Amino acid sequence: MGNNVYQIITDRIIAELEKGVIPWRKPWTGTQAGAYSHSTGKPYSLLNQMLLGRPGEYITWSQVKAEGGTVRQGEKSSVVVFWKQQNVKELDAESGEEVEKTIPILRYFNVFHVDQCEGIRKKYAERPQETFEPLEHAERIQVAYVGREGVRVSYVAGDRACYSPAADRVTLPLREQFQSAEEFYSTLFHELAHSTGHKSRLNRFTGSGCAAFGSSDYGKEELVAEITAASLLNVCGIETQSSFQNSASYVDNWLRAIRGDNRLIVSAAGKAEKAAALILGEAGA
Repeated sequence: MGNNVYQIITDRIIAELEKGVIPWRKPWTGTQAGAYSHSTGKPYSLLNQMLLGRPGEYITWSQVKAEGGTVRQGEKSSVVVFWKQQNVKELDAESGEEVEKTIPILRYFNVFHVDQCEGIRKKYAERPQETFEPLEHAERIQVAYVGREGVRVSYVAGDRACYSPAADRVTLPLREQFQSAEEFYSTLFHELAHSTGHKSRLNRFTGSGCAAFGSSDYGKEELVAEITAASLLNVCGIETQSSFQNSASYVDNWLRAIRGDNRLIVSAAGKAEKAAALILGEAGA
């Protein structure tokens, strides 16, 4: 069951990538919009936002029936995933005795957007848009995070953008070298996302502190940083139109990685959610 859920998720993400759509770069989350539960009114997790792809209120089939509504003929459901704690018995490696452990198991259920239903009213009013200047908001986020965590940021004329775990330093080209302020913050958020993996924060790195370029671990960390940056851009209301980010070769790279590991997108989205929360200074990061 668990492996099937991972494959369902992977297949959905691959289907979007094959259409040339990068799911984590769609405007599915942030302060202005997002997908949320009809039952609780709470926004879905970062991974579920990616899977749903469309903001608004979602309801299960059983809830539709309980409220006397119907799903319009021909409408297709979407998948929402969640972790369920399950007790299992295992042999302890040291004692050889059977012990009971609680482990998280990935499960899923199907939901429909309320617009796909008849006889169902939205339970929650449309969420008002916050009024802020996107670029100023982005600057406040990075200044607060850098000040709070002590990450050093250096600007050097050149074409290199990177994060050094050993120095706990982000290095970027000069601001004026970027074609737009939006692209500057996209790159900055990507490198700040890497900094959340430092051993003093979320401790994602092993060995010398950072994965080698081109390695499997490097590719996984890059996906975490990419999803984190996209999430932060959406929080700020920033859109970027980088030809590189939307190139066929870029999409092909992610397709190869995700096809090769059906747990990759689940893992990366979970880590990205924690990274974004840490940068935003949200409790529980």
